Amino acid sequence: MLIGSVEAGGTKFVCAVGDENYRVQERIVFATTTPAATLAKTIAFFKPFKLAALGIASFGPLEIRKNAVNYGFITNTPKPGWQDTDFVGPLKAALKVPITWTTDVNGSAYGEYVMANLSNAHLKSLVYYTIGTGVGAGTVIDGQLLGSLGHPEMGHVFVKRHPDDLKFAGICPFHGDCLEGLVAGPTFEARTEHPGKDVPLSALVWDIMADYVAQAAMQTTLTIRPDKIVFGGGVVSEPFLVKVRAAFNRLLNHYIELPPLDDYLVMPLMADNGSATLGNFALGLKALKE
Repeated sequence: MLIGSVEAGGTKFVCAVGDENYRVQERIVFATTTPAATLAKTIAFFKPFKLAALGIASFGPLEIRKNAVNYGFITNTPKPGWQDTDFVGPLKAALKVPITWTTDVNGSAYGEYVMANLSNAHLKSLVYYTIGTGVGAGTVIDGQLLGSLGHPEMGHVFVKRHPDDLKFAGICPFHGDCLEGLVAGPTFEARTEHPGKDVPLSALVWDIMADYVAQAAMQTTLTIRPDKIVFGGGVVSEPFLVKVRAAFNRLLNHYIELPPLDDYLVMPLMADNGSATLGNFALGLKALKE
């Protein structure tokens, strides 16, 4: 049995075909250009395969309500040319297979959840944050993705401003200094005129951002109480998470009992953002069973 996966990013598409054991058989990466050209390349890649199902995890915002007239659309995205794009419709018409449709970060969350349980972690719940060009999070509880009216937008919550960061307005075009506006990758250049890779970990900006990420992790911990919170994306590294754990420990102040923070606030199990591909395979298989 073959399952397809589309990880649709604002910069690139990663398409893969795998089996029911999540083993990748074929994979292709190409640039995200116009909707027509990019979706045509996607269909052309999958056409030679006899797929049983397809899982799509895309940049958004998305319409995920199946009873909505624009179900399967990318909606008011800031990605030029992709606003109000019917994504699922053309693929369904061309490939004629069941399709699951969710956000890129939900795909990663589901992949990490499945991978953890394949490793006998026995998780009931998991939250996955990506911190890169943008910020988002996906939540899995008992094998189900959180969100019915729409997908969560946990990257756009507000956090308490750090006393050494009060003059920074934030970069989110919708909310200014929401979480994404304060910790997404482009905030480094907005604050320091240097990309994050060129800013030493000893710089104060890393401590400021760790404080904001720790606040988000604390909010998630106190509202959802997940078994684990995973952090991926280009901004995140293990040394950065050391700072996040220290800030989280200080903020939470031992209010509730948690696992050791080295096991609770962690990097992804899957390298090179493989979480989304595995998650799409698993969601495709889940759709077949349902």
